[in-house]
Amino acid sequence: MPIYKVKRIYDPINKLDGFRVLVDRLWPRGFKKEDGRLDLWFKEIAPSSTLRKWFDHEDEKWEIFKNRYLTELVENKKKVDEFVDLLKPHKIVTLLYAAHNKEHNHAEVLKIYLETEN
Repeated sequence: MPIYKVKRIYDPINKLDGFRVLVDRLWPRGFKKEDGRLDLWFKEIAPSSTLRKWFDHEDEKWEIFKNRYLTELVENKKKVDEFVDLLKPHKIVTLLYAAHNKEHNHAEVLKIYLETEN
């Protein structure tokens, strides 16, 4: 099982990032593919558009968002399993996201899910 890290896509690249995976449904604003090394974009693992828009990165909605996203991951088992299979060969995987909030973002929830459910 890989070691999972979480990082904003806009943060500087580090050689310790390992395999870098963008886990956002939408391509990050102002980010050009040549701006940073990206090994994979797996948007199918991101929260649904409905959930993402509802959450709108409002801290008071965090716990509800987290639970709803975990439910979506369970319901999306086929894509989650596909994602996990792609990550298996890598020792370190960095889950990249574009949101400003470094504590309350879906990549943090995904990391917890991957570490506990797989």
